[in-house]
Amino acid sequence: MLSTNPFALSDTRAPLYFSDKVALVTGGASGIGMATAELLAREGARVVIADRCRDDGEELAARLRHEYGQALFVETDVGCASSVQALVGRTLLEYGRIDCAINNAGLSETPVDLIDASGEQWERLMAVNLRGVWLSMQHQIRAMLDAGRGAIVNVSSRTGLVGKPRLAIYTASKHGVLGLTRSAAIDYAPHGIRINAVCPGLIHTPFVEQKFGDGLPELARTMNPLGRIGRPEEVAECIAWLCSDAASFVVGVSLPVDGGAVA
Repeated sequence: MLSTNPFALSDTRAPLYFSDKVALVTGGASGIGMATAELLAREGARVVIADRCRDDGEELAARLRHEYGQALFVETDVGCASSVQALVGRTLLEYGRIDCAINNAGLSETPVDLIDASGEQWERLMAVNLRGVWLSMQHQIRAMLDAGRGAIVNVSSRTGLVGKPRLAIYTASKHGVLGLTRSAAIDYAPHGIRINAVCPGLIHTPFVEQKFGDGLPELARTMNPLGRIGRPEEVAECIAWLCSDAASFVVGVSLPVDGGAVA
């Protein structure tokens, strides 16, 4: 019997769900971005990985080319307009179009009281978490308008849906991502471009492991009703669904992927 999961591969089925699609993933060299790039490549997409970490990005692109076909790494600073423009230009030069884009690049904040936060902290976080999504969408949407269709998924956070103590700047940046998502979704849905967001909770990435260390197992038990932290692959599955034709009537959503924490 065939699996009801459209992303579940078997020995008898070729990867068709994203066959010949072009997918661009920012922050694609690690964590959620890497899991998303791997999933889309496995499902037949030609993947462009954008990240500031050249070594990790080149290594991932080489592995995806070896295992699945076509993949490309482009070193990118999403907070820099010329860098984002070059990324999209390189993607169009190599593959001719962008079918789906995942804006995942982001920074975290060291907990600090609002009154003690510095202007440098504000500028640093906003440059990547909010300006980076805005710049990326600008250039991605222009490319998609020429094609008359496309799908964009912005990666916000559970913190984009609620407040969080001592993380005011990070929280503001992730709320801003959802505002950009909803407004752009309204503007460009009539042009065949669907824009949505995912809001991950605590996800087991190298950054999270480093940040919480030995306290991670206890934190995992109390984070949400499922009593565990999520896996990058679980967020990637949701992103891939939102990018796919299976979500063809889904526009402007902010999807929590958090084990029920927000609920």
